[in-house]
Amino acid sequence: MAKPNPPWSYGILKSVAAVLAETENGLTGGEIGDLLARLNMSDPLPNATKRDRLTEAFVARQNRDQNSNRIITFIVAAMEPVRYRDRPELFTLRQDSLNEHMAFVGLRVNDKGQVARGARAQTLDEATRIATSIRDELQRRNAHPEVLRYCSIEVLKKAHFHACLEATKSIFDRLRADAGAQGDGAALVDAALALGKTGVPALAINSLGTQTERDEQTGLANLIKGLGGLYRNPTAHDPRLKRSVSDYELLEVLTMVSMVHRRLDGARSACGGSSDRGRG
Repeated sequence: MAKPNPPWSYGILKSVAAVLAETENGLTGGEIGDLLARLNMSDPLPNATKRDRLTEAFVARQNRDQNSNRIITFIVAAMEPVRYRDRPELFTLRQDSLNEHMAFVGLRVNDKGQVARGARAQTLDEATRIATSIRDELQRRNAHPEVLRYCSIEVLKKAHFHACLEATKSIFDRLRADAGAQGDGAALVDAALALGKTGVPALAINSLGTQTERDEQTGLANLIKGLGGLYRNPTAHDPRLKRSVSDYELLEVLTMVSMVHRRLDGARSACGGSSDRGRG
């Protein structure tokens, strides 16, 4: 028999139930009913909202057992990886949310869907630090909205290289839209940002009135070309698709892409109009 785990507070039970029964991304009512039946857990409020229903089922079972073991068993059943074979990003979304709440009881859901011991949080800040995912960290840093708009699914799937690829694509798509330019890669960057013979680029990120400002303009163009060379054209180098991108590298790349978008927010076109379309 498994060693009894201490009972959880009502607040923890309620918050865990809220994650698992969340309106858009939570278990369906049918899934909740099936899991409760399979685990021989009573269903005191079958006609209540999903959150209230699951909360009361947790409370009833914990009161009966005087420990949280069956609640943990429910979480493991709900987080069984095979359930997410068609939506791996949903697994990560639920895992991250559960871990922020379960940190208060020193537990976490690992990548196998099992509940394991983890760091124990005493404050909200500690819980956030313990459970923080790349997506959460980008939101904490107030990353540019275009970054996650292009690669949120890849980030949640933990497809790091492809997250870098999609995020970098967002820059090239924006250059085409803001500069009215065509093409791709270095040629597109030159068409949008290069000073050229006239010294007037299609998009200028500053007034270009000094050598320092012109160097800034050229520097941004070179940075975008570098990102393109590393992450935008993997199909030309098949081995790149197998290259491992660490969490740290992914976070650094996405932060850099966010910075590029912010510089482009203030860019002005050759005809005098601003390219800022209110992107945060």
